Amino acid sequence: MGSGGEGDEVEGTEEGWGRGAGPLLLGVRHHGPGSARAVRAALDAARPRVVLIEGPPEADALIPLAADEDMRPPVALLAHAVDEPGRSAFWPLAEFSPEWVAIRWALENEVPARFIDLPATHTLAWGKDDAEGELTGEEQPPDPTDETPTAETPTAGTPSSESPSAPEPSGTDIRVDPLAVLAEAAGYDDPERWWEDVVEHRGVGERDAFAPFAALEEAMGALRETYGVGGHDRDLVREAYMRLQVRAAQREFKDDVAVVCGAWHVPALRQKTAVAADRALLKGLPKVKADLTWVPWTHRRLSRASGYGAGIDSPGWYGHLFGAPDRPVERWMTKVAGLFREEDRIISPAHVIEAVRLAETLAVMRGRPLPGLGETTDAVRAVMCEGSDVPLALVRDRLVVGDALGEVPPGAPAVPLQRDLDRLQRRLRIKPEALERELELDLRKETDAGRSRLLHRLRLLRIEWGEPAASRGSTGTFRETWRLRWEPELAVRVAEAGVWGTTVLAATTAKAEADAIGAQSLADVTALAEHCLLAELPDALPVVMKVLADRAALDTDVGHLAQALPALVRSLRYGDVRGTDTGALTEVAAGLAERVFVGLPPACAALDADAAEEMRRHVDAVHGAVALLGDASGTGHGDTSAPGQGDGPGPGPGHGDLRDRWRAVLRTLSARDTVPGVIRGRAVRLLLDEGELGPDEAARLMGLVLSPGTPPADAAAWIEGFVGGGGGLLLVHDERLLALVDAWLTGVPAEAFTDVLPLLRRTFSSYEPGVRRTLGELVRRGPGKQVGTAATAAGIPGFGAELDAGRADAVVPVLRLLLGLDDNELVGVAG
Repeated sequence: MGSGGEGDEVEGTEEGWGRGAGPLLLGVRHHGPGSARAVRAALDAARPRVVLIEGPPEADALIPLAADEDMRPPVALLAHAVDEPGRSAFWPLAEFSPEWVAIRWALENEVPARFIDLPATHTLAWGKDDAEGELTGEEQPPDPTDETPTAETPTAGTPSSESPSAPEPSGTDIRVDPLAVLAEAAGYDDPERWWEDVVEHRGVGERDAFAPFAALEEAMGALRETYGVGGHDRDLVREAYMRLQVRAAQREFKDDVAVVCGAWHVPALRQKTAVAADRALLKGLPKVKADLTWVPWTHRRLSRASGYGAGIDSPGWYGHLFGAPDRPVERWMTKVAGLFREEDRIISPAHVIEAVRLAETLAVMRGRPLPGLGETTDAVRAVMCEGSDVPLALVRDRLVVGDALGEVPPGAPAVPLQRDLDRLQRRLRIKPEALERELELDLRKETDAGRSRLLHRLRLLRIEWGEPAASRGSTGTFRETWRLRWEPELAVRVAEAGVWGTTVLAATTAKAEADAIGAQSLADVTALAEHCLLAELPDALPVVMKVLADRAALDTDVGHLAQALPALVRSLRYGDVRGTDTGALTEVAAGLAERVFVGLPPACAALDADAAEEMRRHVDAVHGAVALLGDASGTGHGDTSAPGQGDGPGPGPGHGDLRDRWRAVLRTLSARDTVPGVIRGRAVRLLLDEGELGPDEAARLMGLVLSPGTPPADAAAWIEGFVGGGGGLLLVHDERLLALVDAWLTGVPAEAFTDVLPLLRRTFSSYEPGVRRTLGELVRRGPGKQVGTAATAAGIPGFGAELDAGRADAVVPVLRLLLGLDDNELVGVAG
């Protein structure tokens, strides 16, 4: 062995790994349980004095944490640039990863362990300088023996191409997939099946522990000699750095050095090169300041199916192979049976026995040493799924891939924001999980209210841990439903959000204020105000409200005002249950509504079909907002309030008659001929629903619109506005309206019928099947023969000739209970 001068070479031999024969090079497949078992056996046999592992050297200080009892793989080393946290990279490790096994062996045997790959400070800087198209490298096939860190860049690249450290390829040759070439040479059409047969199903202990590594090194050497390295300067630089680290370890520990790295790199590390040549490759590499830590990972993110190419399709299956002490097929079938039983499928022990027998028979017929994933899957499909792929998809999702989420100890380095988030998660008893689940919250309870605040604040920080979902069984503002699922890359989002503050509250407040100032539209500001109320950010709300008031005063587009009003008014509802003062918000909302009332009629004139449909949606939204605003300006809503918060904000001065002014606007819209038919029809419908327009008057207006003097297209648009969006029940219960529509439709000229048909189909296709069927029966019978709501029912099977007051009174107690009203209030509602 040389002295480390300029002419030093990596000593070694290709004959074996006895003492004095050079470093022990263990070429592996990343995330391969067979490689992991072989690494453990080789280390037990060689007993090296130091273990070198492919990975970023800055993480050496983190290695002791792997022995912590709170550390549970899958985990990943996360490196991110200090000045740009979004520029990050991961090095994932599962319990069946050879690198993890090597780390654990070193810690258990009190042997130093070191990472020897290119430092993350260069990896991240190199990726920053590359264009995104140069990072994806989609021309490269996957190489499971050479996994480089995964960049936090949304690409669909391969394991070796997703590295942020990859420079632009300097050659035209393309790297081959080593496993695919070896499998093809052995007569296999599936590299995964070949790897299972020659590695995963190979026993450890009865043979030479170093034999598989020698064979794999020889194969990789032949491949590199035949195909080259693919013209990738990145690999040449990484391998030069690793050779320098191996030399340094040899100077300290002689030849008692073991190196665990991707099998693709072994021939390069064995290659005799000059130190000067290796150092020349490393000269001038860009740098950034980087921080590293451990973060939880998931089996799903180890799978190609999730978009992260880690080289394996089935991490759950590989974890089972690695963890099963014996009889892996029988144990796997037992897991599958347990999963099906949890899903209420009838699976007996006989199913398990037959599935095992079938899997073993298939393995014999296919010439395999043991049943693999393909054989077990085929057996499960035939025996337990009755030939169906539908239940089999559950097996793949829950077992073959799996939802295992790792854990890291509290002592692992983390940004202050992450530590505050961890503290809140523990205090609120809301644990991150990889499996998606629903969380029902009752905001009247202190813990649930805290959970809601946390989730809303994280959404403002773009940390999408939870997604709001529709609540089942309740529409009150005191209930929320969330769908939760923790993804590993959210750790990067937390690091990015750390620039806004050291706690979740401080970071969210600063982010909300910045978003308000930089908002592009009035609707964005109103949506932000709603989020601030949901997240309870009292310090950010004044800034948001000032920006909102300024934007509302300057914006003259009625469409923008109408789009902003609903979100603003919805926010008023949260003051009741969350105890937030929404007085200033009420004033802004009322002022916004007044401006909409003034500007809406002229804005509805001379619109084309698309603009008219958009304005019709604005009219609907404003109508709902005015109703909520009128309620918020009065008293609270019974049980929608938190205890002790029954009353909402009092009515603002001059805002008590908002509903009356809105009804006047609707009357104006319904009577102007310059307003498109879809808006006029919707205005009449809303007035009818409000009780401001009687059925006779509505029928008269419809009759005028459907008269022969009205163009068919305008009449069809009026009908769409009037009975669209669930208005079919109007036609069912008032046959005068149905008769008018029927008479008009039969009188439409043939040349105009094709023009109005799309509008009519769009209108009536939105009805429930039962409503369409009832309308069809009424039309077949002949609508309009009997007039009046009560009289209409006569002659229809199941309906009486008159109203049955006794049966109607029987539902009054139920209505009182549902609405939370007393007798007098119910009478008022009925009146």
